Amino acid sequence: METENQPPAGARWKLIGPGLVAAATGVGAGDLVATLIAGTRFGYALLWAAVIGCIVKIALAEGVGRYHLATGRTIFQGWQSLGRWTSWYFGAYILVWGFLYGATAMSATALPLTALMPFLPLWGWAIFAGITGFVFVWFNHYQAFENVMKALVAVMFVVMVGLAALVVPRLGAILSGLAPGVPQGSLFYTLGLIGGVGGTITIAAYGYWTQAKGWRGPAWLGVMRLDNGVAYAVTGIFVIAMLIVGAELLYGAQVALASGGKGLVDLADILAQRFGRPIAMAFLIGFAASAFSSLLGVWQGVSLMFADFVAHVGGPDPEDTQTGWPYRAYLLWLTFPPMALLFLGKPFFLVILYGAFGAFFMPFLAVTLLLLLNRRDMPVEARSGWLSNAVLACAALLFVLLCGQEIWGLIG
Repeated sequence: METENQPPAGARWKLIGPGLVAAATGVGAGDLVATLIAGTRFGYALLWAAVIGCIVKIALAEGVGRYHLATGRTIFQGWQSLGRWTSWYFGAYILVWGFLYGATAMSATALPLTALMPFLPLWGWAIFAGITGFVFVWFNHYQAFENVMKALVAVMFVVMVGLAALVVPRLGAILSGLAPGVPQGSLFYTLGLIGGVGGTITIAAYGYWTQAKGWRGPAWLGVMRLDNGVAYAVTGIFVIAMLIVGAELLYGAQVALASGGKGLVDLADILAQRFGRPIAMAFLIGFAASAFSSLLGVWQGVSLMFADFVAHVGGPDPEDTQTGWPYRAYLLWLTFPPMALLFLGKPFFLVILYGAFGAFFMPFLAVTLLLLLNRRDMPVEARSGWLSNAVLACAALLFVLLCGQEIWGLIG
């Protein structure tokens, strides 16, 4: 168990960081366009689902952070204590997911860069984004990484919230959208909005970032909860801002946006027609900040998870996982092998496969957190109460349904 320490006296707001990193990593181009399309098709009717989605992610990330701080063990050590099956599951998952996500993250970051600066093709900007993230993460430790992520969050916040204000939202319609309801044809959008915004495997990386920040022991639980709550409040604002844009700018206009990051490029064209090219360029910059923050977060955080996996399954436990070969090997795996997919034009079956495969992690995380946070070896003061257990149980059921939906879509 690692040596515990105490939070410094003074304002806890100054300590906030790992949660913003986790939230910025989790909100990528696909999440933003899914929310935008929900607003475009159903107006404000699904706003309540976006809010519930943020609450679900708060519960999951809080559970991960609580396990790390209360036990002094990592979430992977917790999974390992549940049986060898977890190591096989996680090991296979992180390798395949990393290969598929690497191409997805580089392509998503390249889309706005290509629209802003078309002197390079999409694959050229994708390779540039991947190598830039690789070099930065390879040579920088946590604090520099957190500072850059905070800057990207600031850009995202100003651009997305500013855009929502620009389209002049109707307060009464927003308030009416907080009343739960499922319009005809919106069930899967509702489930996706609750379960899809704010991260998958990156939620499990949150505990590693609290450790990298230097938080050790139960004394930091209050700081962690503040950090996590603020982070997902910011996430909620992003999501609501994009839903407002869809509802006010596109709802009822019969505008069909493409799925994935391409839909955000479509939106930039619409913004240019209505508000002028400078607003469209500002939006593309915000889009690029969102996509690149996801890339950086995965390159750093999931590499830490892989290093922890290797340390406890097949190798010695390094003193600093970020300087060991497993960390650097996974960073290489995320960056260079997936570049081969960029030259294939990212075929449609790969997009479907990534979505279906990604859906397999969240049920695993929710179910294992339920088991770990209620065990007898969990410190009494940190065990889950009825509210945490209820939210985690509902999240587990939701993610099982979403996983089944993705598999059905793959088969279909």
